[in-house]
Amino acid sequence: MRKILTAFTLTLFTLPALAKTAPVVVPIKTSTGEDAGTATFTPSKKGVHLKLDLKNLPVGEHGVHIHASPHCDPPDFKTAGGHYNPTSKQHGFQNPMGHHAGDLPENVTIGEGHVGQASFTLNDISLDPTAPNSITANGGTSIVVHEKQDDEKTDPSGNSGNRIACGVISGPTP
Repeated sequence: MRKILTAFTLTLFTLPALAKTAPVVVPIKTSTGEDAGTATFTPSKKGVHLKLDLKNLPVGEHGVHIHASPHCDPPDFKTAGGHYNPTSKQHGFQNPMGHHAGDLPENVTIGEGHVGQASFTLNDISLDPTAPNSITANGGTSIVVHEKQDDEKTDPSGNSGNRIACGVISGPTP
């Protein structure tokens, strides 16, 4: 009986921890509603690991950012708001004033088959809805693919152009 009770108690304490570590998979759509792939966010020891699997997008380099609002209303995705920036920094990893928490360290390349993959570890965000830098708290955020490459320094958006694909990032509530 003691072994069963101990196993049950361990399970109860382990379940909340497992719930917070579940990956968040975000479907991404173009402005016409076409499938543009997925973004998978997984907690890591140093923040969040992001894996992008993109498709049906124009060939070339594209800036991708996490935006502050959990909305992706086509055709221009302006409802996604500005970049996720809870620490009020400037834009871009090459900016001496710091970078937005929603900035990615590199552009994403879409190849001749109109597909592209990329992986990043983002140290400035969390999936924990109770954390001050959570991208899932208060209804969530969004991930946006831009038409051009990000220059990694121009505030507020890196001259990355129009928004061409978007997905809403949401997660568990505390």
